[in-house]
Amino acid sequence: MTSSRFFKIALVLGLLSAIGPFAIDMYLPALPEIGSSLQAGIGPAQMSLTAFFISLGVGQLLYGPVSDMVGRKPPLYFGLGLFALASIGCALATSIEMLIALRFVQGLGAAAGMAIPRAVVRDLHTGTDAARLMSLLMLVFSVSPILAPLAGSAVIAFTGWRGVFWSVTLAAVVGLATIAMVLKETRPAEERVESSLGSALAAYGVLLRDTHYLGLVFIGAFAMAGFFTYLANSSFVMIDHYGLSPVMYSVAFGVNAAAFFAAAQLNGPLCERFGIERVVKTGVAACGAVMLAMFAYFAGGGDRLAVLIVLYFIASGLMGLVIPTTSVLALEKHGAIAGTASALLGTLQMLTGAVVMAVVGLFTDGRPLPMVTGMAGGALIAVALTWLTLDGRRQPVGQAG
Repeated sequence: MTSSRFFKIALVLGLLSAIGPFAIDMYLPALPEIGSSLQAGIGPAQMSLTAFFISLGVGQLLYGPVSDMVGRKPPLYFGLGLFALASIGCALATSIEMLIALRFVQGLGAAAGMAIPRAVVRDLHTGTDAARLMSLLMLVFSVSPILAPLAGSAVIAFTGWRGVFWSVTLAAVVGLATIAMVLKETRPAEERVESSLGSALAAYGVLLRDTHYLGLVFIGAFAMAGFFTYLANSSFVMIDHYGLSPVMYSVAFGVNAAAFFAAAQLNGPLCERFGIERVVKTGVAACGAVMLAMFAYFAGGGDRLAVLIVLYFIASGLMGLVIPTTSVLALEKHGAIAGTASALLGTLQMLTGAVVMAVVGLFTDGRPLPMVTGMAGGALIAVALTWLTLDGRRQPVGQAG
């Protein structure tokens, strides 16, 4: 594959992967306005986000095996088409109940773009080239949480919250055209013969009986739960409680997202020098300490926005050390079913985040403390799971000799 073709494929797969997250991140600055427009409280408005997360997680379990059986492109067409139709419905929604239902359908469509691009990478390359392509894909993907809130704020300023859904509809149409014109089918018919519903179910059974795999998955899940809690609550806290404009909120959100992706670039040298398990343990422990300090400050009556932003910036960077590395460790022993293992990992982490968001939503009142409590709780559960799962009885992977 030529260099230009390599980068073109990375760009296409990265953009397809980013459509779902873009529909989350672009939507965040609109949450307070949606609640006001549809006469809904904070909890129901947040439920429209939680419903998307749940379907985005569950849908990945379906698209992975289906793409093995029928090829990569047909489920991509179906998923993005469903996403586009649901987005139009969201733009026309007249009640919060209708919006929640359509967001669930929208997430089912977006799940295709989350699950299948990873499979395309495996179809095209192995070894160093696969790692290079995946890194480029993630670089494109990482633009979403940095730019999407700013784009959402601009759209909201000119068109209101409904314009966000018309924008993501356009993104889905562009994605469909790109699949048709640029992306070739990477799973030929002769390779689909061995794939079946039975083989997929058997692989999921193996994974669900592997306690070490599940422990690693849930370390990452509860580390991510802090981010999901922040995702669902931060617009209400920063815009309504602290009085930030949607644009300034988007800048604050983007800075924290940048901390995550910048820190993640350090994983390679750190893991080579200290071993992956030591990086995970240190990152989780440090993140837990920072989140505990944040909880203590707000529980003690503190209420400064600067403290929230600075401490979460540090915690976000530490999560960049934890989440990718736990994924590597979880997939380490499951190379033969790496696609299924990756899909289950993504689903369990999305669902964990959705459950935590829903629980915190029961106590949300627009002030920082409920949000911070949920964030700290997720981090401390991750600490406990780390010491239960990585108890030092096996040699850390990647340990320098």
